[in-house]
Amino acid sequence: MARSASQGLADHAVAVRRQRGVALIMVLWVLLLVTITSGAFALMARMDQLEAHSVMWSTRARLAAEAGINLAILHLRDPIEESRWVPDGRPYELIYEDVLLEIEVTDERGKVNINDADEAALARLFAGNGMEEEYAELLAAAVADWRDPDEMERPNGAEDAAYESAGLEIGPGNHRFVLIEELLQVLGMPWELFKRIEHAITVYEDAPLPDPAYGPAAALVALPDITPEEAVNFVEERHSQQPGSGPGVALPTGEVAMERRRGLTYSIQAKATLPNGVWDQLRATIRLGGSQNGRPFLILRWREGFHE
Repeated sequence: MARSASQGLADHAVAVRRQRGVALIMVLWVLLLVTITSGAFALMARMDQLEAHSVMWSTRARLAAEAGINLAILHLRDPIEESRWVPDGRPYELIYEDVLLEIEVTDERGKVNINDADEAALARLFAGNGMEEEYAELLAAAVADWRDPDEMERPNGAEDAAYESAGLEIGPGNHRFVLIEELLQVLGMPWELFKRIEHAITVYEDAPLPDPAYGPAAALVALPDITPEEAVNFVEERHSQQPGSGPGVALPTGEVAMERRRGLTYSIQAKATLPNGVWDQLRATIRLGGSQNGRPFLILRWREGFHE
C-alpha cells in the first residue's frame, strides 16, 4: 500500500509539472501575440504619422506654388517698368516664408497660335522641333484641315476619309482649336512632338507668328529663316538683357525684338521647394483684368499634379 501511495504522489507531481509546462507555453504564446500586436499598432501609428507629415508637406508645397502664381501676377502689374518682371520665360527665384520659389512667366504673344498660323509657319514649328520636314508639311496640312470649317481635303491634308482609313472613329473638328490638347487628335501628331511644343503654342492670342520679344526657342523656329540653334542663342541673349537696358536684341534676320505694351494673357509656371526637399509645381494661363469672383485676373487654364 505504501508503494502505491508513493507511486500516486509521483504521478501527481509529474502531472502538476506538465500542467505548469503547458501553462508556461500558453503564457509565452500570449506574450508573443501581445508583442506582435503592439508592434503592429506601433508600426501603423508610425506610418500614419509619416503619411500625415507627407500630406502636410505636400499641401504646404502646393499652396506655396499657388502663392508663386499670385506673386508673379503682382510683379506683372508693377507700375515701375524697371522692377516689373519680363514675361519672356526667364527664370525668377525668390524665398517666400523659407520656401524657394522658381517662377517663369511667358507672354502668350510669344507663342505660336495654332488657330492663326499658316501652314508654312506650322511646318517650320514642327520641323524646328525635331520632325522630318516632309512629315512636318503633312502634319501642318492636317492641322489646317482640322480647324477649317469645310470638309474639303486640301493637298496633303486630312479630312474624314483619311481618319477613317487610319481606323479612327472621330474625324477633324472643323472648328478652331479651343484647347492646345486638341492638337493630339489631329492625324499624325506624335505625343513626343506635342510635349516638345506644348509650352510654345497657344489658342489665346490672335497672331499669325510669335512675337520674338517673348517667345521661347521652340516657338521662334516658326519664324522664317531661323534655325533651332539660332533661336536658342537669341533667347539666351534676350534673357541676359535687363529691362530698359537697351534697344532690344536683334534676330538672326536683323530684326530687333523690342517689348511692346504690356500684354493681357500670360502663362506662369511656379515651382515651390520646401527646406526638407519636398516640392510641387503649378502651371496656369491667366488673363489680367477683373473676374466675376472679384479677382484681378481670370484663370484660363490650370494644371497641377505633374512632375516633369
